[in-house]
Formats: sequence, structure tokens, C-alpha cells
Amino acid sequence: MKLMIQRKRFDELLLTELYSILQLRSQVFNVEQACNELEIDNLDLYAFHLLLYSGQTLCGYARLIPPGLVYREMSIGRVVVPKAYRGNKIGRQLMEEAIRSCYRYFGSGAIRISAQRYAQRFYESLGFEKISGVYMKAGIEHIKMQKPRQ
Repeated sequence: MKLMIQRKRFDELLLTELYSILQLRSQVFNVEQACNELEIDNLDLYAFHLLLYSGQTLCGYARLIPPGLVYREMSIGRVVVPKAYRGNKIGRQLMEEAIRSCYRYFGSGAIRISAQRYAQRFYESLGFEKISGVYMKAGIEHIKMQKPRQ
């Protein structure tokens, strides 16, 4: 599957792109996972947005958060792939690109994430290490993980 990658700041997003991002995040986090928290937060305004397309379809998304905004370290969050595209290694491609993009935009520091617990092995395969116990966020078990400095 041929994928196209776009990286944009919030003010560079087209309205149709923003709509697609919010629709995808809402579908997965609010509907599929029944998260009980507001999905849209002010962090979108300060993030770089990583979009993966298959043709005209948004098939992967992640946001890259500068250091000092959520954690002392840079961060990757809102990692999402629509159900129809799961199982095709798109999540791996998305995260590999998100990691490269973090280093490109924010330097070679550590990357911290708040990962859903079920995805721990996936993130470990990308070089992240568990650094916290399990905690609840939006009604879902999470753990903090960190990828050491590059």
C-alpha cells in the first residue's frame, strides 16, 4: 500500500484536513473506545500534526508535542489508525515517522508517551521503555513510556 505523509502545524491545516482528523479521533477514541473525557484539547494548537494518507483517505494520524508542554520531554499522542486499516503495519509506519519527525522538529532528546496498556509490546518494539505503573485515563488503562535520547 502506497502511503503519503504530511506534517503540518495547526495553522497550516486545511479545514477539510482538520475535520478528517477530528472525525477519526472521535470515531476511535469516543465511539470505539468509549473514552469518557473531552478528546479535543488545547494541545492541538501547539502540535505538529502527522497525517498518513492512502489515496484521499486519512489512514493514520499522530500529533507531536514540543518539550515542556505536557512533559519535560517531547511527546507523541493521539496515535490512531481507522479500523479498516489496522493489521497492515500502518501503525508501525506512523510511529516510525512520528519518532523521526520529533527528532527533526524538537532535537535528539527523549520522547515520552502515555500509552494504552494493551499496546505496551508494540511501543517496546519501537524502543520505548515502561517508566510508570498502570493508571486510568479516560476509563482506559495506561502506562507512561519513554524512548531514550537518540
